[in-house]
Amino acid sequence: MRKILFCCTLLCMVLASGDSAAQNGKITDPYYQTSDVQPLMATYEADKGSLNRSFSNSNGFGGGGGFGGGGNSSTGSPERRERLKKLAVDYLAQLEALPFEKMKTSSQVDFILFKRALNNDIRTFAQEEKEYNAIYKYVSFADPIYELERGRRRGVTQNVPDVVSKLSNIQKQLDAASAALKQDNSLIDMPLAIRAEATVNGLRNVLKNYYSFYNGYDPPFTKSVPAVYTPLDAALGKYATQLKEKGNKATLQKDDGSGIVGNPIGKDELIRQLQYEMIPYTPDELIKIANKEFAWCEAEMLKASREMGFGDNWKAALEKVKNTFVPEGRQPEMIMGLYNESVDFLKKNDLVTVPPLAEETWRMNMMSAQQQLVSPFFLGGEQLLVAYPTFGMDSAQRAMSMRGNNPHFSRATVHHELIAGHRLQQYMNDRYKSYRNFRTPFWTEGWALYWEFVLYDQKFPRSAEDRVGMLFWRMHRCARIIFSLNYHLGNWKPQQCIDFLVDKVGHERANAEGEVRRSFTGNYGPLYQLAYMTGAFQFWALKKEVVDKGKMSYKQFHDMILKENAMPVEMVRAIVLNQPLKRDFVSNWRFYGDLK
Repeated sequence: MRKILFCCTLLCMVLASGDSAAQNGKITDPYYQTSDVQPLMATYEADKGSLNRSFSNSNGFGGGGGFGGGGNSSTGSPERRERLKKLAVDYLAQLEALPFEKMKTSSQVDFILFKRALNNDIRTFAQEEKEYNAIYKYVSFADPIYELERGRRRGVTQNVPDVVSKLSNIQKQLDAASAALKQDNSLIDMPLAIRAEATVNGLRNVLKNYYSFYNGYDPPFTKSVPAVYTPLDAALGKYATQLKEKGNKATLQKDDGSGIVGNPIGKDELIRQLQYEMIPYTPDELIKIANKEFAWCEAEMLKASREMGFGDNWKAALEKVKNTFVPEGRQPEMIMGLYNESVDFLKKNDLVTVPPLAEETWRMNMMSAQQQLVSPFFLGGEQLLVAYPTFGMDSAQRAMSMRGNNPHFSRATVHHELIAGHRLQQYMNDRYKSYRNFRTPFWTEGWALYWEFVLYDQKFPRSAEDRVGMLFWRMHRCARIIFSLNYHLGNWKPQQCIDFLVDKVGHERANAEGEVRRSFTGNYGPLYQLAYMTGAFQFWALKKEVVDKGKMSYKQFHDMILKENAMPVEMVRAIVLNQPLKRDFVSNWRFYGDLK
């Protein structure tokens, strides 16, 4: 009986803890890891994963789920698209039925962001449908292929003469479509040509999956179908190439001599994406902010240059800093020393909780020469990738790699890549509110760069040379906003972006080329590069509202952010300040302040 009474008392104490997530470093609120919306989010993720795997062209042994799970989906399949669209619409209705006004702020944030994600899925499917309808005349033979695949998923026994007839008819339709395309002198808008190519390649994969299921297992099928399947498969491959070649290349950006050809998205799409990311500024306003911050960096750089004896010639001071590089083979040792110093500083100043396992389980690896063409500086997370000279580089490349990764530059970024930056982010993301899959570079990169702000402000740089190293990177992040937005607005070409980084920031030319190549051809979203500094501004503004006004200590503030997981920073702010939100929330946080 005493045991029962003790357990009941303990349970009441735990439940009475309310919103207090942690006391003495331990979780006391049993509901801290969830919210009113989390169950709906979890089932949607699972349902979407099931549907994607159902429409996958893999052999079924891969497993895996989640948002976008089940790779190699039937690209362009109307059945897949409509089913996933219906799923999103159904969940949106369920979400809207929840009592938003009665929720705590944290749950309201999940509601708003999940609604945003569902609406974005629905928008994506609508755009897919629009593009499919626009190219349907080129792929009108698709329907019988998708029909064969539907039967295959349930193992329908095949009527082989009927299959041979169907495949022969598809071949005839394909031949006619190819011949018509050759005779048509008009061009296809390049985005549609790319969509058409992807759709035909998707059909080819669907047919291959269908064929592989029966061939070798069904004797009549194996005897008769290869003779019609094999030429059809080859014809589909040729037709996909033909469609892509029919694309209007005049709409693509031409090589300006840099060897970098990207895809500028234009002002309207930039504004749409900024609104989605909850950044209530126009591209022109962000460029203005970046130029204002760049001027601040230059003023600070001049102070450091004068201390070093170079007067106002800060580029000469920068040149001296670049030449402090360590010998080849010694870079990992140097980085380890900087890491230890950085973490010791964080602990000494009680800036953030550093879990011992987060320190114990990161590791280093070396970056290949090929990877350094795109990422000329080290990258981080659970694995730290070190950029330094290696076989395959000529003498000029080796020199630029060493100069661009000197100790003072590296000192500015080791905490960005490891702790309290990307390594600590990933560690905490895996352990706290991991259901929140609202990934955004404004949180991920903004947080890591914000730590460069904090440590500069906390006097982490020991010398003028250290300040030059940290200011170089801060100028670089301002430059990313300026050159990436000017590029996507159509104002600059890649070579202008490279020259800007060399002339204005002081980059080594090869490193500048790698930076621009990474920005426009490295599978990063158009907003990724501007997200570093913009996100950092957001976290810095929130720090002023909370820490500077004595509402929280640095450690309490930073720990709380990490335990809420990734999301647009305006939503972080709502949770930290416990702001009541509206169901039809629209971003309105002008976090930078005066733009005059």
